[in-house]
Amino acid sequence: MESRAHAVWHGNLAEGSGEATLASGVTGPLPMSWPSRTEAPAGKTSPEELIAAAHAACYSMALSGGLTRAGTPPTTLETDAVATFEKTEPGWRLTRMALSVVGEVPGIDDAAFQTAAAAAKDGCPVSNALKGNVEITIEAALR
Repeated sequence: MESRAHAVWHGNLAEGSGEATLASGVTGPLPMSWPSRTEAPAGKTSPEELIAAAHAACYSMALSGGLTRAGTPPTTLETDAVATFEKTEPGWRLTRMALSVVGEVPGIDDAAFQTAAAAAKDGCPVSNALKGNVEITIEAALR
């Protein structure tokens, strides 16, 4: 399976703008700019926001799979991801990804949910792509 996206950028970095388009067509062009990365979104997205969305979705799927294999399939998992983009000594980079998940999982206790949440962080392909470059944290709670 290959997933594809396309991006176009117009102008210089500080004043220019661009857009990303997903080949699947599930959403229209996603506008972006340098200020949407470093200041305020102002109705535009950023590569880091797209990575956060991908990580939240991937993590939810990994946790659902692990819980299901353990015999406790979830009713609902709600995952938030916060990507931190900051200026460091070598330049701008994605430094942290904070995942927070709240689950409705019949028949599971908190300790088992915490174990499954940690395992999902290690089993999520997006986590693995970021591992070693981005600090990843997880907070997990049952509803």
